[in-house]
Amino acid sequence: MQVSSLRLLGLRTDQGVGSQESEVRTTNSRSQISKPVLQAREFIKEMMNHLEPQPVANGSSLIPCPSSPKLWYAAYTCANHEKRVAEQLAERSVEHFLPVYEAVRQWKDRRMHLQLPLFPGYVFVRFALSDRLQVLKIPSVANLVSFNGTPAVLPEAEIEALKAGLEHGVKAEPFPYLKVGKRVRVTAGPLEGLEGILVRRKNALRFVISLDLIQRSILLDIDAASVEPVYERHPST
Repeated sequence: MQVSSLRLLGLRTDQGVGSQESEVRTTNSRSQISKPVLQAREFIKEMMNHLEPQPVANGSSLIPCPSSPKLWYAAYTCANHEKRVAEQLAERSVEHFLPVYEAVRQWKDRRMHLQLPLFPGYVFVRFALSDRLQVLKIPSVANLVSFNGTPAVLPEAEIEALKAGLEHGVKAEPFPYLKVGKRVRVTAGPLEGLEGILVRRKNALRFVISLDLIQRSILLDIDAASVEPVYERHPST
C-alpha cells in the first residue's frame, strides 16, 4: 500500500514536472513567435502612415495607395471648349496650361482681336496620376491622350520653356505638323535649350516646335542668331 502510494505520488509528481516543463516550452515558443510578428505589425503601421487614401473609381470607398508625382498630360477637349475646360480646372485648383495667341478677324464693320488656343482641342494639365478623375469628371474633357490605356506624359522641359517664352512675349501661331527639317537648338532667351525645326517664311527664318504626342506644331518668332544646329549622332561601325 505504501509502495503503491509512493508510485502513485511519483507518477503524479512526474506529470506535474512534465506539465510545467511543457508550459515553459510553450511560453518560450510564444515569446519567440510574437516578437517578429510585433515587428512586422510595426513595419506595416509605419508603411501605412506614408500612404495617402485615394477614392476608388466609383467613389464609394477609400483605398490607400502610394502618392505619385505630378506630371504634365494632354487633355483632349470637346471642340471649342478649351477655355471652358481651363476655367473648370481653375475652379478645382488643378494646375493647367492653355497657350493662346492673338488673331485678328475682320467683321463687316470692325476688326476683332481674339485670343485663340495655340493647340486647338487640347489643354495641358499637371497632376498626379492617382488624381486623374478630377480632370476626367469635367464634362468638356473627352479623354486624356494615352498609349495602351495609360496617360502619356509630356516632356516637362518643353512645356516649361513654352510657358516662359509666351510669358516673355514671344509671338507664336499654329503651324501644320512638321517633323522633318533642319533641327536647331535655342541658345539664348526664355526658350533656351528648346529644340525645333528652322523654316523660312515671308523671307525670314522662323522656329517651329512640334509636340509629337499630339502631332501639333507652332511657329515662333525668334532671332536666327540665337540658335545652333543640332547634329545627329550616328553609331560608329
